[in-house]
Amino acid sequence: MAGADPQTDERPLHRRVHDAPPAALVALIERYDPELIDVPGGSARVRLLVADERDWDAVLSPGGIDLRPAGDPSPDAQLSADSATWQSIADDLRGGMAAFRAGRLRIRHSLHLGVGFLAATSGSAEPGGLRFASVETPVGRLSTLSAGLGDPVVCIHGLGATKASFLPTVAALAPERRVIAIDLPGFGESDKPLSASYDAPYFAAAVSALLDGLGIESADLIGNSMGGRVALEAGLLYPERVRRMALLAPALAWLRDRRWRWLLRGPLPKLGLIQPAPRVITEPIVRSLVPGGRDGWSAAGVDEFLRSYLTPRGRVAFYESARNIYLDEPHGDEGLWTRMAGLEPETLFVWGRRDQLVPVGFRKHVERALPTGRHLELDCGHVPQLEAPERTHAAIRGLLAGR
Repeated sequence: MAGADPQTDERPLHRRVHDAPPAALVALIERYDPELIDVPGGSARVRLLVADERDWDAVLSPGGIDLRPAGDPSPDAQLSADSATWQSIADDLRGGMAAFRAGRLRIRHSLHLGVGFLAATSGSAEPGGLRFASVETPVGRLSTLSAGLGDPVVCIHGLGATKASFLPTVAALAPERRVIAIDLPGFGESDKPLSASYDAPYFAAAVSALLDGLGIESADLIGNSMGGRVALEAGLLYPERVRRMALLAPALAWLRDRRWRWLLRGPLPKLGLIQPAPRVITEPIVRSLVPGGRDGWSAAGVDEFLRSYLTPRGRVAFYESARNIYLDEPHGDEGLWTRMAGLEPETLFVWGRRDQLVPVGFRKHVERALPTGRHLELDCGHVPQLEAPERTHAAIRGLLAGR
């Protein structure tokens, strides 16, 4: 509808289309439900690329959504697919996430907005559908994505990652459980307070605050890398709130000597506030350090990392969190390995034989500290839920079912 007049256009104001975009995109816009997406700042631009055709921008605002030919402003998120894939997404309410997982639909820049757009245009009115929301807590606003009904499961991401790293887990477990993936404070779309300690007890308190904000008494936890360490701390500090835990390549206190410990006790992370970090320099370096950092899940993960790291507050949170992982006390009354013996929740550890960050050799130390823990070794690296999803999620389902 070229030149649609707001006074005569019969469609609701929160769905507006300009010119003549592909029918598949129009169908998505007509299904837009602003209640299913959390738009940071209230406004955003999602670019929709159709192979061999014109590109379109879905402009999200407090008033709704406006589809128009792609313009000059850089998009906050970008979705690209061929015409057939866009049509399959329009025809099948579940098609967007299925196409994304299969690699037929690519999402770049903000996964929060890209996947949120798919959720908001799915047209699904069923309870338990994919939903993005913010939860106000005493530690600040926490961003979540959730799906499913039933007993709650909370997924906790690793250092530099976001809730989007658990999209496959949400999809795998949502048919039986209510799955909630969180952006920890300092990461993703959650608040990034400068005064936060960004250590395991602080993050564990944030998880407890999230449960309070959602009215949940207790939940199962799944944590990857730093998120695994956070889940461990939550199990130690709040055993009444944690039922079972799946720890995927969890970050654990170093057992060897930490030679730079003296240096990292200073206020170095605050230098992130003034550190120059131009994207033109930072992005190529980061992508070169991450295998596959220019394509697929890895590229999307780098996008998520850069969105926070390229902001001063995001850099402070990243550096502070990394420092605290390094300084985590292994022994003594407050040491992780000492305290681990008192862990009450049933726990599954998933190790990657090709993990370069948390070597599988940590397993023998965990077995000595926590003889009741269960273990699974997989032929993967540091992110089992992305690299070996079928076996990882099968093991998690067994744990949650008490098998």
